[in-house]
Amino acid sequence: MISSGEDSNVRKLNTINRRMFIISAAKIIVFGGIVTRLFNLQINENKKYLTLSDKNRLREWKLPPIRGEFIDYFGNVVAGNSEVYQLHVIPEQVENFKQLMVRLKDILNLSPSEFSRLIKKKNSQKPWETLVISENLTWEQFSRINFFLHDLEGAKPVLSVVRDYPYKDNYTHILGYVSEASVKDLNENENVKKNHVPGLRVGKSGLEKALENDLIGTNSIQRYEVNAFGKRINQIDHVQGIKGKKIRLTIDTEVQKYANELMLNKAGSISVMDIYTGELIALHSSPTFDPNLFLYGIDSKEWKKIIKNPLKPLMNKSIAGLYSPGSTIKPIVALSALENDIISTKFKVYCTGKTEFYEQTYHCWKKKGHRSVDLREAIKQSCDTYFYEIARLLGVDRLNETARKFGLGEKVFDNIFFEEKKGVVPSTKWKKNVIGESWYLGETLINGIGQGYIQTTPLQLCLMTAQLANGGFKIFPKLVFDKNQKTYEEIKYIIDKNLEDYKKSEKETFFEKGSEFFNKFSKSNYPLFRNPENVKFVLDAMYGSTNEVFGTSYKSRFDDPKYRYAGKTGTAQVKRITKEERELDLKTFEIPYDQRDHALFVAFGPYKNPRYALSVFIEHGGSGSTAAAPIAKKLFKLIIDRHDTREKIRTSELMEI
Repeated sequence: MISSGEDSNVRKLNTINRRMFIISAAKIIVFGGIVTRLFNLQINENKKYLTLSDKNRLREWKLPPIRGEFIDYFGNVVAGNSEVYQLHVIPEQVENFKQLMVRLKDILNLSPSEFSRLIKKKNSQKPWETLVISENLTWEQFSRINFFLHDLEGAKPVLSVVRDYPYKDNYTHILGYVSEASVKDLNENENVKKNHVPGLRVGKSGLEKALENDLIGTNSIQRYEVNAFGKRINQIDHVQGIKGKKIRLTIDTEVQKYANELMLNKAGSISVMDIYTGELIALHSSPTFDPNLFLYGIDSKEWKKIIKNPLKPLMNKSIAGLYSPGSTIKPIVALSALENDIISTKFKVYCTGKTEFYEQTYHCWKKKGHRSVDLREAIKQSCDTYFYEIARLLGVDRLNETARKFGLGEKVFDNIFFEEKKGVVPSTKWKKNVIGESWYLGETLINGIGQGYIQTTPLQLCLMTAQLANGGFKIFPKLVFDKNQKTYEEIKYIIDKNLEDYKKSEKETFFEKGSEFFNKFSKSNYPLFRNPENVKFVLDAMYGSTNEVFGTSYKSRFDDPKYRYAGKTGTAQVKRITKEERELDLKTFEIPYDQRDHALFVAFGPYKNPRYALSVFIEHGGSGSTAAAPIAKKLFKLIIDRHDTREKIRTSELMEI
């Protein structure tokens, strides 16, 4: 029999053994867990933690992509890149951001407003996003930063590239400008979003915006080893990004620069085009501005100066300015009348200086009239009375058809420029649909001299003239050079072949085939006429307008056959002239600027074997003969002188092919 004392000892022993077992089991479980965890960390998750370790040890920086360049026809860089020194800070990598900023303020001599702007910018972005302290450090500032870099934890001096426009205001409205990418830019363009880094510049207008995807390129990436404080110790790797494409323009910089000089202190446009290839030799809108001003954020004073300028330098007048074409439309009116068999070339009208129609007086620009004139003399002397009459006989709808064939009322480019306007070539249907009113015969009369509802861009007038000058065949204007595009020889061959086919076939059948078949399928240089003799007649009349006595641009002629050209002046009213104002017969300088007529001139040359067409438009310039034609004369001389140089480039490239 076991005593109570022995029983108590047994129970105590059992309790101790049980506790020891539990403790031992717990030890085994804990130790097993530790071993398992260590195995898991060191073996199974080795790659994961090695990667995390590397992320703490390594830092990766995306650099801004290097933007592609624009070059002119001759290979001159018109929009390139230049190196700049910048200073970046990533706030989350800075232990004492306030202290760093105070130090940088002293080193860079930041003004209170600049300092305040940086603090505000830092507070508006994420802690891990790069804060660009300065985008364009001087060499002195860059040197000071590097000298004190040991004391500037988190500050990162960077050698970056930015856009540079070496020709300043000469290419502004063609190229546009770049500025810092906005939220809208990121949302609208996936390439911009993918390659975005703080301070990235993207196109805001012109070809810079239209060709953004070709120009932007891809980021370069730098990888550095850093210490526990995030300071760079050693560069591990550098992955070079892909530079954006180099884009060649058709523009001749020398002609473009001269156009800018000729339009100094004037508002308007100059367009110059190859009448066969459609290549733009110059496309200038005035006034202009230096796009370099926008690279680092334009100064408020400069911005106000631009937007408050009454001559509207931000507007690309060549493609977005809509104006009455005035008498520059008369060659098309004459052609339309001939094409529709409304009149013959011998049809005459007696001009007394005014025409009475339904108790309304329609005046000719020549107060005492031109007396009896036929079609050629009417074009040559720009007789309004004559064109009132043929417009009345022709009707607005048939004029609309001819004008649109030759490029009026349609965009010249295929959506390259978002701001380009179509303009208006009115018809009876157009007025009913847009204004909700019937067409009146009196409106046809003023439409026949390029007034009223009709609105065109200066570039459309240049295209119209080019297609007349090449004999009446369709061309396709271009600003960007394409090595696969048809050459002058190929286009000339197509045009000559089309003309030969025309002579062998029935006129009506060929015309329908040309305007429908070619337009829809082959995009070839199809004919725009019913009878090529009608086009020849109009071109001859334009020759008389410039090179014969009483021609409206006779004073702007060249005697040298090398430079001789043919043209047509235009003067477009901007307001209705009252009887009292007509009696005063004021000179242009006596009229308030915004009430002066617009001055226009279109031309092609050299007259024998023509190759180029141009349009000159001067806002409120007065008369086309006194304001626009003299500018065209000066420009034409340079264009012809530059032709051989351009041809050498072109033919040498053909030889390489």
